[in-house]
Amino acid sequence: MSSDTTTDTVGTEAGTARITWHPAPAPRLVLALGHGAGGGVEARDLRALAAALPAHGVSVALVEQPWRVAGKKLAPAPKTLDTGWRGVWPALAAPGLPVISGGRSAGARVACRTAAELGAHAVLALSFPLHPPGRPEKSRAGELLGTGVPTLVVQGGNDPFGRPEEFPEAPGGTYDLIEVEHGDHGFAVPKRAATGQEQALEVITGGVVEWTGSLA
Repeated sequence: MSSDTTTDTVGTEAGTARITWHPAPAPRLVLALGHGAGGGVEARDLRALAAALPAHGVSVALVEQPWRVAGKKLAPAPKTLDTGWRGVWPALAAPGLPVISGGRSAGARVACRTAAELGAHAVLALSFPLHPPGRPEKSRAGELLGTGVPTLVVQGGNDPFGRPEEFPEAPGGTYDLIEVEHGDHGFAVPKRAATGQEQALEVITGGVVEWTGSLA
């Protein structure tokens, strides 16, 4: 954690959340990133983005949902996650900059579901769980297609929650998708893969840097 990183606690109707800010020297956007249901903001992709994006004018806010702050092991129901996200939004918008709503896995679903009502500038969906493993008929594509704002999906090529080729066509350019070759749901790549772990993270950070640079 860099010396200029700051941490805020925010009260929400779902409990106390925590925001760790990685500020840009000359910010033009805020990228808010929520975590998944099985982990926290220490996820490799979230940390990589927090390290890379500030140099490109994007302040990164890593958001810990109240259940994680409280030390609980299991994530609550989706509507409770949405409540927590709504509760931190005023703090995310406080710098007065456009806010990209983002997250990984369950956090990506939260960002998609709430983007329109919160006035998000765009959505970043990391490892979007298109369906439960082995249950492609239980599609969550409606959440992704319904954001109403520019949306980028970053998906591992071997993600059991939805491989890139399983994603629906994006009508009218609803969303863009970047594939991380050989990556699993946590963007881990096997040692035998031609793409190494550092290269995989560079695909993620490079793609997000380019995408955020294209946002008006």
